Amino acid sequence: MPITRRSFVKTVGAAGAAALTARMAAPADKKKITLGFVGCAHIHTPMFITALKTREDVTVKAVWDHDAARAAKRAGELGAKAVKDAAEIWGDTDIAGVVIASETGRHAELVAAAAKAKKHIFVEKPLGVGAKDATEMADAVEKAGVLFTTGYALRIVPQHIFIKEHVAKGNFGTLVRAHCSFCNECVLQGAFDDEFKWTVDAKCGALGGFADVGTHALDMLMWLLGDVEAVSADIRSVTGRYKDCDETGQATIRFKSGVTGTISAGWVEPSNPVGLLVSGTEGHAAMFNERLYLRTKKVEGADGARPWGKLPLGPSHPLLQLLDAIGGKKDQPLVTVREAAARVKVMEALYQAAREKKWVAV
Repeated sequence: MPITRRSFVKTVGAAGAAALTARMAAPADKKKITLGFVGCAHIHTPMFITALKTREDVTVKAVWDHDAARAAKRAGELGAKAVKDAAEIWGDTDIAGVVIASETGRHAELVAAAAKAKKHIFVEKPLGVGAKDATEMADAVEKAGVLFTTGYALRIVPQHIFIKEHVAKGNFGTLVRAHCSFCNECVLQGAFDDEFKWTVDAKCGALGGFADVGTHALDMLMWLLGDVEAVSADIRSVTGRYKDCDETGQATIRFKSGVTGTISAGWVEPSNPVGLLVSGTEGHAAMFNERLYLRTKKVEGADGARPWGKLPLGPSHPLLQLLDAIGGKKDQPLVTVREAAARVKVMEALYQAAREKKWVAV
């Protein structure tokens, strides 16, 4: 699916795309993993299927979707069986985990069922439509004790990992402000006109362009800076192509740590040049056109004059991290279900702030 691939590369970067789609052959003695694919509505479904097919240690046994034709199509691509009832997946003891790529409005029932059946879970972001259903899902997953993660792929970008490490070391002094932007051109491409039209339909749990991609930017700042105290936002449509669906937004976020952050997100910008900025009393880190610029006297050579090239190797995509964890690999940097639920709560507050044109406490 060219739209999916192009958008992913522009927003996460070539390194992130490679982390998902690079061939990862399993050693002969590696634990074999059997999965179910539950819901195939999300625009990233083709990319996830490609990734699963590169894993020689993974077999997708069954695929379910409320749309039988969609399930059959994806099952054929995976060499799996399309099942008419998701209960076949929940009751199959061979299936260790599930990929949930349904419409967001179906996450609550599917995550709850997966947790009850003791299946490990990858669910596409955002976790829920609102704070209530996200919290209930978090409760169910924690009670079940299964492995969980979601698709916050900005966390795997080496530059972002590097910035997080230096924030933790205090190398920028007292942090003053931070910014993250996550924009693509899905609306300009007509990405949601046909197969993925549910993405702009509130009846399916769609939340709008700002929420859809802004959850990545929000996760990045919360990953770096911690919990949120209060928010304000301006969220709107630009083209009006999809009725009652916003396409872009800007938000200001006050963190409990005292830092002020901003996020920009939407579906109507062909490029995303200024991806991330963290600035403090003793320096800053800035991402411009996927290049990192670092300025701080606490790191030798970090004068901000040229792109910084000494970067750690990033982990694999969250979906692959979950597969590795299921296979027994320790210390995978999985997104916790409470983290996922917290992002939904803050996003809900951002939309309230935009509607009421005021600051909203979280």
